Amino acid sequence: MSEIIAERMAAEIDGDFVVFLIGMRVNKLWKLGQWMPTARAMGVMLNELYARPSEETGFLGHQRLSLFNMAQYWRDFDSLEAYARSKDAAHWPAWVEFNRKMKNARGDVGIWHETYKVRAGEYEAIYSGMPKTGLGKVSSLTPATGPREAARQRLRLAAE
Repeated sequence: MSEIIAERMAAEIDGDFVVFLIGMRVNKLWKLGQWMPTARAMGVMLNELYARPSEETGFLGHQRLSLFNMAQYWRDFDSLEAYARSKDAAHWPAWVEFNRKMKNARGDVGIWHETYKVRAGEYEAIYSGMPKTGLGKVSSLTPATGPREAARQRLRLAAE
């Protein structure tokens, strides 16, 4: 179990970054052969990404949101795209196989993703009584006091 940090903490990350939300939805539970390979493929991809240095891949880490949904954090979009399109990485062959297999069965299993480019300083994150989680897992944590006390301050927005 992860260590609980008993104080209020704010996440801080240098520069721009990308939040990539990705997931799968099982529409026909009984079609195990359709959705199980897709579910397994994500674990293979994560293992591959964690095995390589983030300086090489741009992958900062992930946070599982539910059984088949997660948030991934990337240094930039180019790194995310390079991984997704690399013929030598796990994603590309899995993606090709998914599209081949699901060509006439799109309703059996759904997949989705959303990509958000976040500019430096245009985010805020707070954690209280939590282990490192989300952005706080892939960035630095600092006490949420003084200039980091409120969301508006963490976003560096002028008082209105």
